[in-house]
Amino acid sequence: MARMFIRPGGRTVSARPIYRMRPRRLATPTERYRWPGARAHRHRGRPIRSGRFYRVFWPSDFPIIVVPELADQLAVVLEEFAQQSGSGTDSPMKIVVRPGTMGLHRSGRAVDIYEVGGKGIGQWAHEWNAAMRRAAATKDPQERTRIIGEEKARNLGYKLYKAFQARGGWAQPPGYPVQLFGPWTRAEGPHKGISNRLLRMHRDHIHVAR
Repeated sequence: MARMFIRPGGRTVSARPIYRMRPRRLATPTERYRWPGARAHRHRGRPIRSGRFYRVFWPSDFPIIVVPELADQLAVVLEEFAQQSGSGTDSPMKIVVRPGTMGLHRSGRAVDIYEVGGKGIGQWAHEWNAAMRRAAATKDPQERTRIIGEEKARNLGYKLYKAFQARGGWAQPPGYPVQLFGPWTRAEGPHKGISNRLLRMHRDHIHVAR
């Protein structure tokens, strides 16, 4: 509220008090990564955590926050997959995840997996494709079966994608395909009619959404 003062000579002037600005609180790392509309879902956010047989890493200094349904589903699939792939509690499998910026990522309902077992998903896909070309080129049916079988048994990228596919229950927004995409989508599904553009977008990671 302004105060009135009378200066020498009878001139009236007004003055307003000066308010000291309170310093703005800096957001915590977790608060900085909030999807649009997170205010209504703040109580539902949960970081993606490591398990007994796997360790989750992300290229940042704060965890990726997702809805509990996705966090729980990831924990089940990754724990079973890592254990079945031979990882132990003393040498857990390394899995690298990254946050996306489009679609269901914006509501914390999706995550991208870029690396498993110390190798990028894109590299696993490259090795898979090379093995399939060798199998297609051989004239011996038994040799073809052997090549394919060995690659299915050793390729962790392919095996992880199949583990997600087998678990099922992934998101499917109205008018959109089931939200499980990766380098193996066209051959393995669940949405085999994936476009070239969408396939290129997911050639180096596995996208899963709940």
